[in-house]
Amino acid sequence: MKKIVVLAAVLAFLYSCGSKDRGELVGVKGKKWHPEKPYGMTLVPGGSFIMGKSDDDIAQTKNAPTKTVTVPSFYMDETEITNSEYREFVYWVRDSIIRTKLAILADEEGKTDPADDGIAKFAFKDVDTANQTQWQKYNLDNYVGLGVTGYEGRRLNLDEELIWDMSEIPDEFYAEVMDSMLIPEAESYNGQRTINWTKVRFQYTWMDIESAAKNKGLKRTEFIKRENLEIYPDTTVWIRDFEYSYNEPMHNDYFWHDAYNDYPVVGVTWKQAKAFCEWRTLKKNIYRRERKRHQVNRFRLPSEAEWEYAARGGLEGATYPWGGPYTMNDRGCFLANFKPLRGNYAADQALYTVEVDAYEPNDFNLYNMAGNVAEWTASSYDPSSYEYMSTMSPNVNDTLNARKVIRGGSWKDVEYFLQVSTRDFEYRDSARSYIGFRTVQSYMGTDVVGAGKR
Repeated sequence: MKKIVVLAAVLAFLYSCGSKDRGELVGVKGKKWHPEKPYGMTLVPGGSFIMGKSDDDIAQTKNAPTKTVTVPSFYMDETEITNSEYREFVYWVRDSIIRTKLAILADEEGKTDPADDGIAKFAFKDVDTANQTQWQKYNLDNYVGLGVTGYEGRRLNLDEELIWDMSEIPDEFYAEVMDSMLIPEAESYNGQRTINWTKVRFQYTWMDIESAAKNKGLKRTEFIKRENLEIYPDTTVWIRDFEYSYNEPMHNDYFWHDAYNDYPVVGVTWKQAKAFCEWRTLKKNIYRRERKRHQVNRFRLPSEAEWEYAARGGLEGATYPWGGPYTMNDRGCFLANFKPLRGNYAADQALYTVEVDAYEPNDFNLYNMAGNVAEWTASSYDPSSYEYMSTMSPNVNDTLNARKVIRGGSWKDVEYFLQVSTRDFEYRDSARSYIGFRTVQSYMGTDVVGAGKR
């Protein structure tokens, strides 16, 4: 027994002699973390504010009593998500589906040599194992092929540009894949067969952490949720939202035409907005992983409290993001895009939506927090939620409640809905011509420099 004790003491002594920490508790040394402001976002510093109606509840909704709450710091999009930005999402999913179809067909036809022409150039990249790491080879041998299609986990070849000019299609296999993505010949008109957008679906998984925290005895797999949904905006909202009104030009052009690139995307459901957040997180972390950098936490929809705090721009008790209580400045110009003067839409120089950076930003440099389009939040709508929600980073998100809070009012709303404290809701599966969204990302650490030092 004495020999064992002596040996352990000798080993400990030798280890401490060769250690740079001199045997002291210094913690695990990781990579240095430098906060990086996401492109197009602004930092909203955390703090406390009085949430709810600070003046008369004209509509007598009685759903927003005043309550002091605190929210941590977060980044928020300076503008609403634009048509151009959402199209990037749509294109990414569309292209990924086409590349996957090409790679599967190439595998089935034995066209797997990238040196060959035609569909072989789009074969799975993992067929050439010369440049693979041992971990990649291990996963290929042990996990690939276990999914629904048998091709989950295979690496796509992203180096080759997709061919869209039908006169340049390289072979019949490529033509077969493209044909499968277009609307049927019988449904085409004016000699054009366009992409069948019902086939452009985004798949992702997420964990219901709130349920997992409340049900510790269950397996982790019980809380992993799988989503598979169409992501193309519903352009028919311009027709359905307004009966006996001619809005076909907006239906035909709003999402696609370059004239509307910088206008807010509409016709997007709450679920589609949530999918966009997941894709944006995936896109950013793929880039950072390739460069061996820290992963960033996910982009998401703001909670109702975060949205109101950001909309107020640091102003306590203000009616609107610019202060208030008026919707016009001292020169008689309207400060937002809404429905003024009992339906005179043109009075604010806009008939429908406007560019996302129109009008002046609030003191947090956030544009159109009132008017233009109402915005989805992550919170579920409950008229009495202010009574029981937490005072620290409050959020009521009931997965069984299909009603989701929208904030800010829109181009078709009267000024009451532009007030920073006004609550409204829409069902999460509904799309409207006056509802868009913007994303947020939690700030890692604290933005207070030198806090607690003397």
